[in-house]
Amino acid sequence: EDKKPDDWVDEAQIPDPEDKKPDDWDNEPKHIKDPEAKKPEDWDEEDDGEWEAPEIANPAYKGEWKQKKIANPEYKGAWKPKRIPNPEFEDDKEMYYAKSPLSWVGIDVWQVESGTIFDNIIIGDDLAEVNAIIDKTWGATKVAEKDAEKAMEDAAKETKEEEKADEPAEEAEEEL
Repeated sequence: EDKKPDDWVDEAQIPDPEDKKPDDWDNEPKHIKDPEAKKPEDWDEEDDGEWEAPEIANPAYKGEWKQKKIANPEYKGAWKPKRIPNPEFEDDKEMYYAKSPLSWVGIDVWQVESGTIFDNIIIGDDLAEVNAIIDKTWGATKVAEKDAEKAMEDAAKETKEEEKADEPAEEAEEEL
């Protein structure tokens, strides 16, 4: 059994020991009170509480300091165990041929998007026969299906554009 040596170094990069954090790096807060904010004239401290200016991003804030990285001189690459031949391996050229007529077929479907349809499933051993069946079934309908899908997408897009165009008109009515 092949094991990774204890002294094996996996890290391709290490922090640069010569890179030091500047002394003034942490002096500025991330947010500051907005210097241009003014207390509203109708602010009532009794009802609203003490007024505080809103905070804004501090332009002088430099972000979190991260030490630069350099190539690790001791890096040996990703460790991989030695590959040895499997003494029990036997090459079987007919592994994928059915040894006797099929009685059952299982299909594991992982559906990512709802509305997926599976039909016209064929299992065969003659490519010419399979292609002929494809041409008679899916081949005969694929263009019409694509055209219908495009028409549905175009109609949905048009509806969405109409709804968008109606929005400003609705807002104007609300203002009246």
